[in-house]
Amino acid sequence: MKNLSVIAMILLLTACDIAVGPNTPTPMGAGLPDAADDTCNANRYASLIGEDATALERVLLLGQVRVIRPNQAVTMDFRPERINFNISSDNRIRSISCS
Repeated sequence: MKNLSVIAMILLLTACDIAVGPNTPTPMGAGLPDAADDTCNANRYASLIGEDATALERVLLLGQVRVIRPNQAVTMDFRPERINFNISSDNRIRSISCS
């Protein structure tokens, strides 16, 4: 029963979505890992936050990449060198993380 509560909480949190547009001011470093946690060089792509997801088609991304869309199931494996692009429901890049 406790595990069911935890799963329900995770599902509710993943259902939350923040729309960020190209004209929306984004605080410096928002949606990016701290420098110490940036094991996949995510900060290199900071300018993509708020852009349409199609912007990823114009960027050369070498290495392991994962694009995560709203309500998409993803594996729980941890790969610190993998870069994740989290896409919002309005098809904008909401955040970038490593795992």
